[in-house]
Amino acid sequence: MPRLSGDLIVAVWRTLPLGLVGAAGGTGLLMAALSRATGEAGEWLALPLLRAAILAFAMGLVFLLDDPARHTTATVPTPRPIRIALRVALVVPVVAAWWTAALLLVPRDLRPPVADITLEAGAAFVLAVAAAAVAVRRSDITRPGPRLAAGLLTSAMLVLLFWPGRWALLVPVEDERWAAAHDRWAVVLAGAAVVGVLGAVEPLRRWYWRMVPGR
Repeated sequence: MPRLSGDLIVAVWRTLPLGLVGAAGGTGLLMAALSRATGEAGEWLALPLLRAAILAFAMGLVFLLDDPARHTTATVPTPRPIRIALRVALVVPVVAAWWTAALLLVPRDLRPPVADITLEAGAAFVLAVAAAAVAVRRSDITRPGPRLAAGLLTSAMLVLLFWPGRWALLVPVEDERWAAAHDRWAVVLAGAAVVGVLGAVEPLRRWYWRMVPGR
C-alpha cells in the first residue's frame, strides 16, 4: 500500500485552490452575517441566508480537484484515489472551521436546528466534491471547477423553482415537512458519498468527454 510522505502532503497542499475556496467561504460568511443586520425580517431571512452561505461555499468546493498539472501527476506512483482522498482530508478542517463560524454568525435565537442544517450543509459539500470527482474521472479537462460551479448554481435554482412539493428539500423550520425533508437530505448525502467514492476510482478503461468544438 502506498505510503503518504510529508513531501506528498506538502505538494498536494500547494496545489489546493485555497484562494477560490477562501473567496467562496468569505462570501458565504458575509451572507450568514447579514442575518444580524436584517432587523425584524431576521426571523424569516436567517435560514435562507444560511442556505445561501452553504451554496456559496459549495461553489468554492467544486474547484477542489482542479489541477493544472493533472496530466503530469497521473504518472506518479501514488494512485489517484489516494491523491483525491488526501485533498479532501486536507480541506476537511477548513470546512469544519468555516461551518462553525457560519453558525456562530447567526444569532442564537434565529439559528435553525443545528443538526438538521448541518445535514443540509454536509450534503451540499459532499455533493460538490462528488461532482468534481466525477468530472475528473470522466473528462480530460484540468479545471472543471468553473463549469461545475455554474452547473451547481443552475441546479440550485431549478430545485428552488421546480422541485416537487411532495419531495420538498428547502422548507422553513415551522413547516410540517421539516423532518421528512431532512430524511431526504440524508439520502442525498449518502448518494453523494457513494458517487464521490465511485468517481475517485481509476476507470478500467480511460474514456473521456471530449471538449471539442462542433461535437
